[in-house]
Amino acid sequence: MKRVAMLFASLMLSAVMGATFAQEAKPYREGAVRQVSFIKIKPGQFNNYMKYLDGPYKAVMEASMKAGLITGWSVYEAQARTPQDPDLILTVNYPNMAALDRTDEADAIRAKVAGSLEAQDKAAIDRESMRELLGSQLIRELILK
Repeated sequence: MKRVAMLFASLMLSAVMGATFAQEAKPYREGAVRQVSFIKIKPGQFNNYMKYLDGPYKAVMEASMKAGLITGWSVYEAQARTPQDPDLILTVNYPNMAALDRTDEADAIRAKVAGSLEAQDKAAIDRESMRELLGSQLIRELILK
């Protein structure tokens, strides 16, 4: 009889705990992820940097979209309020946080579009003559239920 009572008490405790956890469900679900990069264009380099974005950068982004690694990307012009503010903002949209872990696929796309690691390093150095990366931020959409 004690065993039956203990089993019944365990089941009741489980039911109460389950109801408590169900009531504490989050009022949102996690959605897409966006990487936002803040760029300061160096004087006289705006058109040169835009040519880079319209060329190799766009090719990598479009290939990444075709491969399903990203869901979109954008380039925004910003009005800098101070000399430390960006004047260009780049965004890359990912379907979820797990998509950021597909680095092997992303590396293969960059190698196909931009060439060897040495070529990619040289291109990175060349970009620095046109712009300064002020920072970047990873943000996640929270979708209210």
